Amino acid sequence: MSATKKTLTIGKHTVPYPLVQGGMGVRVSAARLAGNVAKCGGIGLIATAGLALNCDCATGSNYFETDLLALKEELRKAYEIAPDGVIGTNCMVAVSNYDDIVRASCEGGAKIIVSGAGLPMKLPALTADFPDVALVPIVSSLKAAELIARKWNKSHQRMPDAIVVEDPDTAGGHLGEKMENIGNGDYDQYATVRAVKEYFRAKWQLDIPVIAAGGVWDRADLEYALANGADAVQMASRFVCTEECDADMAFKQAYLDCKPEDIGLIMSPAGLPGRALKGNLDQIRAHDIDGNINCRSACLKKCAYRDKRDRFCIVHALDRAQRGDRDSGLIFCGSNAWKANKIETVADIFAELFD
Repeated sequence: MSATKKTLTIGKHTVPYPLVQGGMGVRVSAARLAGNVAKCGGIGLIATAGLALNCDCATGSNYFETDLLALKEELRKAYEIAPDGVIGTNCMVAVSNYDDIVRASCEGGAKIIVSGAGLPMKLPALTADFPDVALVPIVSSLKAAELIARKWNKSHQRMPDAIVVEDPDTAGGHLGEKMENIGNGDYDQYATVRAVKEYFRAKWQLDIPVIAAGGVWDRADLEYALANGADAVQMASRFVCTEECDADMAFKQAYLDCKPEDIGLIMSPAGLPGRALKGNLDQIRAHDIDGNINCRSACLKKCAYRDKRDRFCIVHALDRAQRGDRDSGLIFCGSNAWKANKIETVADIFAELFD
């Protein structure tokens, strides 16, 4: 089916176009971006990580209390832009306040929760009081999808409403694969997409959407994904260089300036590989270690910087980048970020993708 005619239904929520805007923290995909994607007919996601930073609802030194207030405020602002849109959140399993963030997402009106950076085994229990909220795990393998399905069925009599299959060879941000397995030529994203689709059909008699994430930039990539078994795509990096993206212009300019060789893998203090602009890693480490910056947020369940002073404080490095600090800020991106060559609008991208 042509991308221009294919709708997307996840749980009880349907959008005109088979596109999910990927979550990008910290505040790179917040209310303006998610709201405008939803307004144009896709699914807009607010990244929940680090929303307590750079917000107007701070409650003194209580990072976690502020985080919940900030999340609900971003959801409110997104729905002001797209009152009838499908807006959700991206919730990282790796964060310390995962349980509270998921509940706050539901209370704030999120219609969909996409969850990765770990296996979201508790997600059905956390959302039990909100049965209309669609639940979408992120996986990179059939095995991970099988584990989630068996656990959810046994413990909660619940199945995912969709699955995002993320390609670790191309996706940006935190990746759900071991460093040594990324980029070795063994991974086949669309074979995994088809295998996950067939698993849910054969084992559970379910035809749920399987969404391809990573490496999707233009209309040709979208059509290729749909032709090779995906029901929709998740796109993140393409939306950075839009007028509506919540990041500072200097952050966007880093995408416009970068070349393919500027993009590479890093090891996050969270214990996960990530893809980012890697040219300033020494400055990021120097800012935190030489500056004797202590952990101020305790935002991660596992953190090499908090526990061993190794690497850097990732949430504050991401926050500095979002505010425009290209020297000591960490800029996550997908492998295609170098293709950005102009500032456009979300509507421009939808027009290109879907006529």
